[in-house]
Amino acid sequence: MDLLCIEPLDGEVAAWLGSRHVVRVAPELVQDPATFRLLLSRARAAIVPPSLAIDQDTLRQAPRLRIVGRLSAGADNIDLEACAQAGVEVVRPASASAPAEAEFVIAALLQMLRRVPIISPQGLLVGRELNGCTVGVVGMTPALRHLAPLLSAFGVQVLGHDPGVASSDPAWTRAGAEPVSLHELMQRCDAVCVLLTQFPSYVGLIGDRVLSQCKRDQVLVSLSHSSIFGEAALARALREGPLAAAWFDNLEPGMLGPGRPLCHIDTLQVTPRVSGATLQSRARSAWALAHRIDERLRQDARVSVNSPLSGVTVGLAGD
Repeated sequence: MDLLCIEPLDGEVAAWLGSRHVVRVAPELVQDPATFRLLLSRARAAIVPPSLAIDQDTLRQAPRLRIVGRLSAGADNIDLEACAQAGVEVVRPASASAPAEAEFVIAALLQMLRRVPIISPQGLLVGRELNGCTVGVVGMTPALRHLAPLLSAFGVQVLGHDPGVASSDPAWTRAGAEPVSLHELMQRCDAVCVLLTQFPSYVGLIGDRVLSQCKRDQVLVSLSHSSIFGEAALARALREGPLAAAWFDNLEPGMLGPGRPLCHIDTLQVTPRVSGATLQSRARSAWALAHRIDERLRQDARVSVNSPLSGVTVGLAGD
C-alpha cells in the first residue's frame, strides 16, 4: 500500500491519487486504532486526523512510512521530533486555511464589538463598530496576510507582534502591520487577534503581566492553543476587566468544567476549532497534500529503482 488515508477525501482528489498510487481511504479507522496501526505498518504515506497519534511507538511499528499529512495546519498528536529522527516528513498545508481563518476573525470581532456593550460617556450601554478601531495581531502566520487587508478595508489600524520575528523584518510591511512590542500592542488596541503557532516556549506567554495591561474594554479572538494563555489570569481579566469579551476557537478540553477558573463566564465564546474548517479550505488542503505525497512517493520510487538494492526494495509499494 502506498497511501493510507484516515480522513474523508474529496472525490476528485481521491481519484487523482488512486490513479497514481495504491490508496486506501478508511476514515472509520478513527474508531479502530489497532487496525489503523496494522495497516499503517504496510503504508509508505498516511493522512491522519488529530485524533490519531503519530508518536515514537507508532513510528516504530511503521518502518515503511516516509510521509505523514494533516489536512489541518496544526501538529496536535504528531511527535515532530520522533518523525524527524525516523526520517518521516510531516506535511501540514498551513496556508490552505488562512483565508478561512481571516474571515472567521473578522466575523468574531464584529459580533463581539456589537453584541457585548460598553458604557458610553453618557452612561448608555452601546455596541461598537470595527471602523476606526486599532487591532493587534499576535503571530506572523499565513492568516495575517489575508487578515490585514480585510481589517484595513474597515478603516482599522493594524499592529503586529511575534516573539520569533524581529520588528525590523520586512515581512511586517508586506503583511500590512506595524510591528510593536506585546505590551504596547495590548495597551493600544481595541481588539486583539492571537494567531501564534503552538510552541513549548509560548506556554503561559499571555498571563497576568500581559493581560493586566490590556486597553479597557478590549475584545480578544484566539485561534491559538489555549495553553498560550494563563488560565486564571484570563478568567480574572474577563470577570474583573480590562477584557470585555473573548472568543476562543481552540480551548483545551475541560477548561470550562466545574471548579476551573473559566467556568460560567458569559463573556467567553468558545467554538470547536471551526475557523479553518470550510469546504474551500479542505479542498485546498487536500490538493496540497495530494501533490506533495505524490511527489515524495515518486521521488522515493526513483531512488529505489536506481539503487543497487532495487530488487529488494521495489516491492515496498505493494500492499
